[in-house]
Amino acid sequence: MDTPSDVVGRVGSVLRALAAAEPDGATTSGLARGTGLARPTVHRLLSSLLVEGMVDRDGATGRWLLGPELYLLGAAAQRRYDVTALAQPHVRRLSLTTGESAFLSARRGDETVCLVREDGSFPIRSHVLHEGIRFPLGVASAGLVVLAHLTDAEVEAFLDRHDLTAAYGAAHAPDALRARVRATRETGWAVNPGLLVEGSWGMGAAVFDGDGRPAWALSLTGIEQRFGPARQPELGALLLHEAHELTRALARR
Repeated sequence: MDTPSDVVGRVGSVLRALAAAEPDGATTSGLARGTGLARPTVHRLLSSLLVEGMVDRDGATGRWLLGPELYLLGAAAQRRYDVTALAQPHVRRLSLTTGESAFLSARRGDETVCLVREDGSFPIRSHVLHEGIRFPLGVASAGLVVLAHLTDAEVEAFLDRHDLTAAYGAAHAPDALRARVRATRETGWAVNPGLLVEGSWGMGAAVFDGDGRPAWALSLTGIEQRFGPARQPELGALLLHEAHELTRALARR
């Protein structure tokens, strides 16, 4: 028999998967695959959430979408948790200065969630990241830089909990991740050399909370030719500067 915590965990998994599918929404089968839950279970949860206004359903396509009640709940929580207003100038400055797409991502448990995107002036852009997309720690430059700023014990505990190779390939095996964590700690910034989408590179720097913990990350993405070894120190220094300034702004708040 399911406990209340089991049900809440499943609801959370469904809502997070649905958020990652915005703005197009998702089918019941797609959400079942994304959460690892049985399709009848997902449909039952969605039907209950629909009654509560937590999800909505497109009458023409049958696809599920986030519902209006979540918007109201989010608006109520915004004052306490929203950092996007403070972060926006830093993200915009990175995009204007570099010409690349710039982002703010937030740590949520063992994942990072993209909150803000600003496209730069360079005409060829990477579309790996968008608002609402989630990746495990260690995946993409934001997740890697957050992981690298955790303690060794926390890194090892994360690697024990998660096998990233099935979804992200051998480049995300534990030893490969450990090597990238070490490299990130040496420079202060993380580099994703096209490991999610070939030719799409990224770099990230951590932003810290009042306890000195990596809670957010600023990142840049673009084509491989613009993230080569000669330019990485320049981009890394810009990321570290803006990350430091945002950390200070958050502390003053």
